[in-house]
Amino acid sequence: MPDESIRVLLADDHPVYRDGLAVLLGSISGIDVIGTAADGQEAVERASALQPDIVVMDVAMPGLDGIEATRRVVADSPHIGVLMLTMSEEDATLFAAMRAGARGYLLKGANQTEIVRAIQAVAHGEAIFGPAIARRVAEYFAPPARQDDTTFPQLTPREREILSLIAAGRSNPQIASALFLSPKTVRNNVSNIFAKLHVADRTEAIIRARDAGLG
Repeated sequence: MPDESIRVLLADDHPVYRDGLAVLLGSISGIDVIGTAADGQEAVERASALQPDIVVMDVAMPGLDGIEATRRVVADSPHIGVLMLTMSEEDATLFAAMRAGARGYLLKGANQTEIVRAIQAVAHGEAIFGPAIARRVAEYFAPPARQDDTTFPQLTPREREILSLIAAGRSNPQIASALFLSPKTVRNNVSNIFAKLHVADRTEAIIRARDAGLG
């Protein structure tokens, strides 16, 4: 959209941040802030009514959070790009936002240039992440280091993968999110690991795994 302003809707429950960002972006040539929303439900309703090019969405908002709001916005209007702008650096939040349909993810520490560049990129159909987030995404999707099958040969490849994450200090919900598994599947695998390693609890499993070089 080289000859048109990018129409932006801002969704954030903190009025000082939201209004300050609206003023900042409103001063940028080529960006038109057409509305704001104070929570996820209002973001969904205003996105449907205003049909912006971009929704800049916070994650933690009262009532309907930014993840579910993103899912609903994208389902209703797939052409709208959603850029998450949040304090959350959690992997689970990042990947939940991606699965919900967000095209970009920035931390609120991003400067004006980074935010504007991200809005422009998402408006042109690109996926965009802040530098720190981009490194973590790249690491997540990088081919895993090949594990020696002689390390805990009684475990299946999936069980060794889960054991490695346990050794890295991940909780069951974090493992489920990272591996796109159900919580029940993770619990079953963890129980199998404990039984096969003859350990009584997570602490013993972590010690065994780290002694073997996992995690």
